[in-house]
Amino acid sequence: MVLSAKDVTLAYGEKRIVKNVSLDVGAATVTALIGPSGCGKSTLLRTFNRMNDFVPEFRLVSGQVTYRDLDVYSSKVDPVYIRRRVGMVFQKPNPFPSTIYKNITWGPSINGFAGDNDQLVESSLRRAALWDEVKDKLNSSGIALSGGQQQRLCIARAIAMDPDVILMDEPCSALDPASTARIEELIKELSERYSILIVTHNMQQAARISDHTAFMFQGEMVEYAATKQIFNTPKQKLTEDYIMGRFG
Repeated sequence: MVLSAKDVTLAYGEKRIVKNVSLDVGAATVTALIGPSGCGKSTLLRTFNRMNDFVPEFRLVSGQVTYRDLDVYSSKVDPVYIRRRVGMVFQKPNPFPSTIYKNITWGPSINGFAGDNDQLVESSLRRAALWDEVKDKLNSSGIALSGGQQQRLCIARAIAMDPDVILMDEPCSALDPASTARIEELIKELSERYSILIVTHNMQQAARISDHTAFMFQGEMVEYAATKQIFNTPKQKLTEDYIMGRFG
């Protein structure tokens, strides 16, 4: 497995947010995390690349989180390395207040990239399906792009770091339907090369784009299976009730 959580319990201070959760993410797949607000989805997602390290009082209470069998929380593991290999795209597009070009090159440059920046920018933007729209304005501000373009720029920025995995935390929640459709199409394209773990409140989106779906409720993993099974023949009554809109 590329990513794995084994019996993981996570807390903010004394409050346990994720309780004894196990999850495996395979290579070149899309895995969706669904469930009501506050069920621990985003906390679990951010655990895989140690973004929770920046949250006051966060702690890994028990269990193990691994990236390709490497213990993510081992004192011997550099979190910067983990974040390079496990990139992240956030809920709200957050391009740097700089040019499109520098949005792509800044991360690799501070991490010692010595290759061709022009080639890096073009290849990253092409993979994010943005090159044709911005190739003539690379020195313009990334903030001047539309919301959907900004989110694809953020995806390109993550790609530029040459990750193995891309985490996405509600990447379409701030976008209009047309931009959402473009991001969903892009996610399917990217899954041929990257492992993608996405948090979404949009169950139809999970059904459209993911290979596997995990349903969480009140910090616990209720059911995790192939997406078709989760949406068509769930094994747990709680999963069925959520899918059918009976709560949440």
